Amino acid sequence: MRTWAENDPKARLMARKRAAIITAALDAFLEEGYAGSSVNRIAASAGVSITTLYRHFDSKDDLFVAVIQDACSTSPQQADPAWLELPPLEGLTEAGRELLRHILSELQMALFRVVVRDAQRFPELGRRYQQEIIGNRVALFTRHLSGWPAELRAKVTDPARAAHVFAALLQAQIHDTALLGGPTPDEAAIRARARQSAADLLALAESDRL
Repeated sequence: MRTWAENDPKARLMARKRAAIITAALDAFLEEGYAGSSVNRIAASAGVSITTLYRHFDSKDDLFVAVIQDACSTSPQQADPAWLELPPLEGLTEAGRELLRHILSELQMALFRVVVRDAQRFPELGRRYQQEIIGNRVALFTRHLSGWPAELRAKVTDPARAAHVFAALLQAQIHDTALLGGPTPDEAAIRARARQSAADLLALAESDRL
């Protein structure tokens, strides 16, 4: 795809078209599911040609990932979060709060239901969703772990596994409850879960279980 300088009017036009496509795609995915949505209808709803849509996105799968990133602010272009520089307990707590806010938001829960409904027919959909929502966060958790004090860091034999364990501790029961129509935790409950999960992970590390 041809690119233009940021101050070029054509670049601003293309950015507006891309945003319109993502908005139309979000509406389509939530209303019709992934399988039921049509890129042709999405293009028409966005007021662009199908050719323009494919200039921005290689496939419907890539478009769904862009919707996820836009809805949950998980674009890889984002600056590193401040919690990467915090000590272990404080950093993990803030990281946990950030992840839980993402996955428990009303919009994110709706997108997750789309994935659950259609992942069996489109396995790649589930994989890409997992990578965008959890995989990228796990990579950040792993980077945070690399900055732990040397004595504590030495107790973690597999940093990537430790990061996955932390993600699992955060989501245990709380995500399924919200997904199935139960109460969504408030900010105080999210912070408490994040703090407890961080403490549990550090306890596992101290006992040489990671």
